[in-house]
Amino acid sequence: MQKHHHGFHELFAQLGLPNNDLAIRQFLAEHFLDEKERLAEAKFWNSAQAQFLCEGWRDDADWAEVIDRLDTSLRH
Repeated sequence: MQKHHHGFHELFAQLGLPNNDLAIRQFLAEHFLDEKERLAEAKFWNSAQAQFLCEGWRDDADWAEVIDRLDTSLRH
């Protein structure tokens, strides 16, 4: 069984966030993680978003790769 590789547009939609190019760029410019902060524990997520990110990464789901990319993108 092949994994589906999701992109930022799909991830942002799944998180219930605006997912056009401008909205994604703005989100990435306005939100930051410090070096020790875990992505799913960031203050800017609601509980459902945090749970999705945690489970998607932990379960190595189809979402894991793009969640990793998001984590990296938020560490300016």
